[in-house]
Formats: sequence, C-alpha cells, structure tokens
Amino acid sequence: MQLGIGIIIMGRVYVVSLEGSIYSCKHFKTHLALSDHIISKAFHCRHGKAYLFDKVILYASSVNVTVGEKEERMMITGMHTVVDIFCVGCGSIVGWKYESAHEKIQKYKEGKFILERFKVLGPDGSMYVFGQEVQAGGSDADDA
Repeated sequence: MQLGIGIIIMGRVYVVSLEGSIYSCKHFKTHLALSDHIISKAFHCRHGKAYLFDKVILYASSVNVTVGEKEERMMITGMHTVVDIFCVGCGSIVGWKYESAHEKIQKYKEGKFILERFKVLGPDGSMYVFGQEVQAGGSDADDA
C-alpha cells in the first residue's frame, strides 16, 4: 500500500494515487480511500448506502479531498458536528467527516469519515444506484 502527498501548485491539482482496492470519485476518478479502511458498510444516507471509513486521503496525508465548514447536522442517530468532504478534482461532495458527536454512544464516529456509495466508484468500478449496483466490469462482492 502506498500513500503519498498531493499538493496544489500554481493552480494545478496534483492528486495521490493509491495502490490496492480503492474507492474513488465517480466523476473525476480521484482516489479517496482504501477498502481496507472500511469500518462499516451498515450506514445510510439520503442516496442509499454509505460506508464508514477510519481514513480517507485528507489533511496531512494528502489533498485528494477538501473540507467544508463545520456545521451541526441532525442525523438519524442524533446531532453531530460534521464537515462535508469534496473531491479536489471536480468539487463534488463525496461524503462527510464526523468532527464530534453530541451523544456519548455515538462518540466512536468522531474523526471517522463517511463516503456515500452513490457518489463513489467501488474497487472494481461499480456504481451504486438507488439500492442496486450497476456493474462496470465485475462485482463488489461485499455488496452482494
């Protein structure tokens, strides 16, 4: 597994390429996270499935995603302070990061990331579309 540092120089975006089984932006193909870093596939958002990751390519690790402003957001599991995360290549929101949880039982989410399955390509290029997978050359066995 290889992680590098992406940078923006004179307005040009340089992104990090990951090796291994990756999730990427469905529009720009920017590498976002390794499947090894999935904590749970049992999360949901407005567009369907969402996966909880312990890390994505962000902050000091790289700049494949940027973050929005902190905001309080009411979710199914209660109030959380979150920041949206955006693909640096196309600016699409690909998920969010949990900055803090207001309820003690939800504290395990702090510092973790959600990637919305509808907004990313799976490791084999599959796209999630409203409750089903559209295959682009394989199967995402964990979704079966």
